Amino acid sequence: MANPVFDRIQSDISDNSVMLYMKGTAMFPQCGFSARVVQILSHMGVPFKTANVLEDAELREGIKQFSNWPTIPQLYVAGEFVGGCDIVTEMFQSGELKTALEEKGVPVANG
Repeated sequence: MANPVFDRIQSDISDNSVMLYMKGTAMFPQCGFSARVVQILSHMGVPFKTANVLEDAELREGIKQFSNWPTIPQLYVAGEFVGGCDIVTEMFQSGELKTALEEKGVPVANG
């Protein structure tokens, strides 16, 4: 059965190389974990698009089902689910995030 929320998510992650589902916006994150991922991506100079799950209850639930991941934020790179705050933070600290982004053709200004 078609799920309009899943279709929207698929469209978001297909159209944007780096897509972050978060609480709040990049300018005004509304949770510490979302703020941390925004901070990392901004620090790296990576262009990214966000979707605020607090504005849309269907999206908030839908993204958890779509990725089979229970928490927000959720980062997608080149259509693939990367992870949440802890995973993104660990990958950033180890240099793995920079490598993963570059392998997907995403420009990274700062490692």
